Parts: sequence; C-alpha cells; structure tokens
Amino acid sequence: MKLGKYKHFKGNVYEVIAVAKHSETLEDLVIYKSLTDSKFWARPKKMFLEKVKVGDKLIPRFEAI
Repeated sequence: MKLGKYKHFKGNVYEVIAVAKHSETLEDLVIYKSLTDSKFWARPKKMFLEKVKVGDKLIPRFEAI
C-alpha cells in the first residue's frame, strides 16, 4: 500500500508511515499518525482498506489524498 496522507470517512486526515507485521499472527498492520493531535495508531490493513456503510452507501474507510 502507498505511504502518505489519507482522509478518514469522518473527515480527519492521517499519515500512513509504515506497514508492519503483528508479532504473533503476522497480519499486516497499517501504522498511521493523526495530523490533528499527532497520536499514532495501528489498524489491520484489511480493515484500513475496507468500505464502511454510511447511510445507504458503502464508502472507503480511508481514502488517499
């Protein structure tokens, strides 16, 4: 996946800085930083890239900007 800035479907912007492996399951984890408060987050790559239902539409959870 491409590193860089992504917009969350709720509006906040984050910077993806790495894709790491979970130490036990070897699942890909996206490591990203909030550009609002500088907190770091990790989320399974599959979940990061999935679509979420908003109203009656499916939209990307995160979208590259």
